[in-house]
Order: sequence, then structure tokens, then C-alpha cells
Amino acid sequence: MRIDLHTHTIASDGLLAPEALVALAHDAGVGVLAVADHDSTDGVDPAMTAGRRVGMEIIPAVEINTDIHESEIHILGYYIDHHQPWFQEFLGRLRDGRVNRAAKMVEKLNALGIRIDFARVRALASGAVGRPHVARALVEAGVVGSTEEAFEKYLGRNGPAYVERMKLSPPEAVQVIQRAGGIPVLAHPGWGVKDEMITALVETGLEGLEVYYPDHTPAMVTRYLEIARRLRLLVAGGTDFHGGDLATKVPPGSQYVPVECVEKLKERHEAKSLRQ
Repeated sequence: MRIDLHTHTIASDGLLAPEALVALAHDAGVGVLAVADHDSTDGVDPAMTAGRRVGMEIIPAVEINTDIHESEIHILGYYIDHHQPWFQEFLGRLRDGRVNRAAKMVEKLNALGIRIDFARVRALASGAVGRPHVARALVEAGVVGSTEEAFEKYLGRNGPAYVERMKLSPPEAVQVIQRAGGIPVLAHPGWGVKDEMITALVETGLEGLEVYYPDHTPAMVTRYLEIARRLRLLVAGGTDFHGGDLATKVPPGSQYVPVECVEKLKERHEAKSLRQ
């Protein structure tokens, strides 16, 4: 049985509807799938319904984007109680911030003489708006040849059309996930997260580390496993599947994730549930 604890749908910047993602993962032999859209859980319930039809376990999850020291850190939340009204209101505020950010990026691009329409960006986003939707609009308009080129030339942190996101710190994301009954896990630490930051986040309540990830080399996996052991963190992993030419560009279920990762996450979830 394959395990994938990090996937995205059209509820954020993925290209597949939840039902289509479940079908694709099922065909790939995935037995446990976490749907973790950026700042949205709109894909969770449809995925769970589709999962029940094919006998696949769907873990309700989310990925919250945060900023620190001119860099970006993502916090995954597993087994969240995503139906809580306060939690949905919180995610709604984050998504509103994404819309405003994307609109300002389009304004900057227009000022550079690049004519793309914000209405088209919104149309490309079935759920939470993000930079990938602006990038796709640039590809569609023939300004760049790929979303990767869009980020490199215009939308990256040092690009001429970059706009800061609504400020949210990693500790705040950790605390929100815990309040929602979830397990906060640091996503893809290999994306420039310094080891000392992991230690600092543990002190704020971080409970896990995404060790198994397509962009992590074998040496990085070994190092992160040792960090997780030393800090007594849970271990997670997944493909970060979006579809198309975004993120890792690998199919669901293609990243090796030991079954023990799910077993330990379940144990922690059950322990939290009993305490609550």
C-alpha cells in the first residue's frame, strides 16, 4: 500500500478536483491520502466521500503558508476538525488576503506593460487564489513559456511583480492547527528552512517534520530523520502533488512513505481526541 500525505486539489492551486485526485491516487495504489490544500479545506469532504467509494482512507488536512525573515515556511495540519466555524473564518481571512495579493500582482504586471486580466486569474482559480494562478495567466497570455519561468522572471520573492502576503508567523499557524485539534507538521524543510528554526518551532508546539519528500536527497532524509528522532517529532512525507508543472511535478503515491508514519500520526490523533 502506498501512502501520500501531501496533495492538492482545485480547492487551492492543484489542477484536479478532489474526486479526480482520489481516482488517480487509487489507480496508483495509494491506500492513505491526505488532502492538504493551501489555506482551504474545501476539497476534504468531497475527497472523503470519493475515498469511501473506493476504500481509500482520506486524512483531513491543510497547508498554511507563513512568512519569516524574508522567506516562506509552510505548516501542514493533519486530522484537523475542519468543520469548526472559527477555523473556517480564519481560513477565509487568509483566502481574502490571497485575492488582494493576486490583484496587486496583476496591477504590477500591468504597470510593466504586461496585459493580463485579473478576472482571468480569478477564473483560473476554482478555490483559493495563489501566485500559481497568476503564473498560469502569464503562460496563457504567451508572456512566458511555463509557470516556472513566470516565478523566475516576475512572481518570485525578488521579482518585479512580487507582493508580500498577509503576515502570519509559523508559530501562529502551529497554534491554530493545534486549536483545531490537528497535528502541526513542518512541510518540506529542505526548501531553505534552517535546522535551528525547526528547534524553535518545536518550542511553540510543532509536532512533526515532513522528511520523505521528492526534493529531499538521501542525505537530507537521513539528516531530517535524525533531527526528528532528537526532537521527538513525528515523521511525515508525500509528493506535494499539484498536477501540471507546479511544485515537485511527480505523480501521487510516487514518494516512498513508511506505513509507520501514518500509524504514529493516528496514535497522536487518537491521544489528542481522548484528551479533548
